[in-house]
Amino acid sequence: MLNYKIAIVGAGPAGYFAAQAFQKAQNESYSFSIDLIERLPTPWGLVRSGVAPDHQKIKSVSKVFEKIARESNFRLFANVELGKDVSLRDLRDAYDAVVLATGCSVGRKLGIKGEKLFNCISSAIFVPWYNAHPDFIKTEVDFNTDTAVVIGAGNVALDVARILSMDPDELETTDISDRALKMLKSSKITKVIICARRGPEHAAFTTNELRTLSNLTKTNICIDELDLEKASSRVNRLSGVEKDIENNLEAMRMIVNLRKKDIARNLEIKFLCSPIEIIGNKKVKEIIFADNELRDGQLFQTENTFSIKAGLVITAIGYDITAYSGVRFENDRILNIAGHVEHNIYVTGWAKRGPVGLIGTNKSDSSHVVELIIENLKAPKGFPGIDTILKSGHPIVDQIGWEKINASEVIAGQLAGKPRIKEDNWNSLISLGTSK
Repeated sequence: MLNYKIAIVGAGPAGYFAAQAFQKAQNESYSFSIDLIERLPTPWGLVRSGVAPDHQKIKSVSKVFEKIARESNFRLFANVELGKDVSLRDLRDAYDAVVLATGCSVGRKLGIKGEKLFNCISSAIFVPWYNAHPDFIKTEVDFNTDTAVVIGAGNVALDVARILSMDPDELETTDISDRALKMLKSSKITKVIICARRGPEHAAFTTNELRTLSNLTKTNICIDELDLEKASSRVNRLSGVEKDIENNLEAMRMIVNLRKKDIARNLEIKFLCSPIEIIGNKKVKEIIFADNELRDGQLFQTENTFSIKAGLVITAIGYDITAYSGVRFENDRILNIAGHVEHNIYVTGWAKRGPVGLIGTNKSDSSHVVELIIENLKAPKGFPGIDTILKSGHPIVDQIGWEKINASEVIAGQLAGKPRIKEDNWNSLISLGTSK
């Protein structure tokens, strides 16, 4: 039997699903030894640091990752950074195939004046901050304002707005960062406004995310009924409307019909407005918007403007890919053809297709890429893999080390009535994950 050594870079959903596809593809003719390489001391990617803390059901996919990791042909090499601890060329030479599953982690810019003011923060920073990502524990956020604005029209914008607008007591039983929860408890924010550039029918929210807003028992959810009526009218003039759009509009109608509660907290969704300037003296104080209008399906920015007094702005308008040497980048993805980059290097997940799709999208994506890899495999190289590449003494968090971290967090969480209490200090994670 032929045994091929595979390196997968990036221990998020795309990386794990690629490993699973290799495991399922094994037969009496060939097998695969899989090394999963991760920059952070902890795996699971966005499942750990991107999914909102009050969405524990989505995080249950980690059980699938655990099953993949228990297979005898799987090894985890966490705390190993591509381009720093190991080069792409070294991996290419040592493995029969290299799969890049590194995702996209840089928040896109608005490109407007005032964006660099303090308290204008990208969701690519804010979300991992409240999810206890070790890179962001020093992030500074000032909640000493009554109004926050979230710019964007996707699920990340909804997550951010929900976290900001809900009563912090509702987050007590989640795995939100302890330091983030402490700061949210002192927050003076009572109004959160999501501002979307296009109309309700164009929003990228998923229907389920919209519906879960009704679960916020201590927050009023507001959508202008007139905006929804106009959107419905525009949609009714079209033929072959996608089911997702119809479902979203139905969910928004449900929100419009929600009985308003006599409480201070409000989450409002505004449509057809584009930010054109953020005003402040070192810190955000006000955001100027232009009204947009739709004509024959085309979006136009008008000369009409309005402003919102707010002390916090979170931008959630998408992600850019982090560039590194050895591959070419184009349109927020690694340049590839059906997942093939060059030589024996392949790509999957957001790094392959750009920052679109849900967690489950990575499963079929990775399966297709693995099929292509298997078609292109030649005779195994027979090299030992990353073991001989890394510098002697470099601290590696392997699967056993990660299980120690995981168990420690879960036990601490059980004592506090939470799913887990995340360790967010890099050195502490390394120490726990490499202890004997």
